[in-house]
Amino acid sequence: MSFNTFGRVFRFTTWGESHGPALGAVVDGCPPGLALTEAGIQPWLDKRRPGQSRFTTQRREPDEVRILSGIFEGRTTGTPISLMIENVDQRSKDYSEVAKAYRPGHADYAYDAKYGFRDYRGGGRSSARETAARVAAGGVARLVVPGVRIRAWVEAVGGDAIDPAAFDDAEIDRNAFFCPDAAAAQRWEQRIDAARKAGSSLGAIVACEATGVPAGWGAPLYAKLDSELAAACMSINAVKGVEIGDGFAAAALTGEENADAMRPGNGGPRFLANHAGGIAGGISTGQPLRLRVAFKPTSSILTPVETITRDGEASEIMTRGRHDPCVGIRGVPVVEAMVALVLADQALLHRAQCG
Repeated sequence: MSFNTFGRVFRFTTWGESHGPALGAVVDGCPPGLALTEAGIQPWLDKRRPGQSRFTTQRREPDEVRILSGIFEGRTTGTPISLMIENVDQRSKDYSEVAKAYRPGHADYAYDAKYGFRDYRGGGRSSARETAARVAAGGVARLVVPGVRIRAWVEAVGGDAIDPAAFDDAEIDRNAFFCPDAAAAQRWEQRIDAARKAGSSLGAIVACEATGVPAGWGAPLYAKLDSELAAACMSINAVKGVEIGDGFAAAALTGEENADAMRPGNGGPRFLANHAGGIAGGISTGQPLRLRVAFKPTSSILTPVETITRDGEASEIMTRGRHDPCVGIRGVPVVEAMVALVLADQALLHRAQCG
């Protein structure tokens, strides 16, 4: 069977394909009485919308969300919220070669192996276009955790990382890369332009921080907050790795270096470090939640790559059409949405058990 639903109490199901008439999400378990409008969701979709610069796909989609159910007089009713986004700029003819042969690095062969049939137009469900529905659902999730601020940014492109000392939160919204380092953003312009002109693509690392998360969210063992966040972000198209806190770098530390020492504070401990990324034993500590997400380079490229046809014959393929030279850039609002969806679910789970 296929799994298209995520969450336990606050759940969402996405539907639709890259080149179908529309895509969207159904959000269930949302508390009643929350003020919700299409205008409240749209800004998050606008951050992910394609065609806003030469550094992303030139597919022209307005990504305007429609709320079809679950609200009355501007407030949630507690019933399923159906969200729809129409596709208006498909060019399925660009994928005629993909119908005959598999794109290495993409899900073409894996889908064919599983189902014996696949929607080759843009990759169908395996397309990053599906993430628009997640961002819409994330706009609803943010209403459940109004005291939490979720902020993501691009930390590295093609191995070229920002300077942490130059981090400027205000700069994130001033450039096309969601980059907090103005000098790095200028370098990335040249790197991505070069990759695009060469018919290639680059990977990226997206970092995310959530502040205002109280201590106590999450659960031991099988519903750990960090495992839920990792699962949510690993489910994003093109993601190949997730780190919580120091992540793999923690393996190089000693016990005393890795320990998040505590001193007395007002109403709780004052932490002297945050190597754990705000989570201990699967439960939030009240510190900022911190994670990093690795996006692979876009698999649809103009550079010819060796492959096989559906009949098993040797071939080469180059993917025409409009594709992101660095899909991690538009991954920023998607990571934020998935973090919001997890935190909304965890907030309601915590309330259900602990009151």
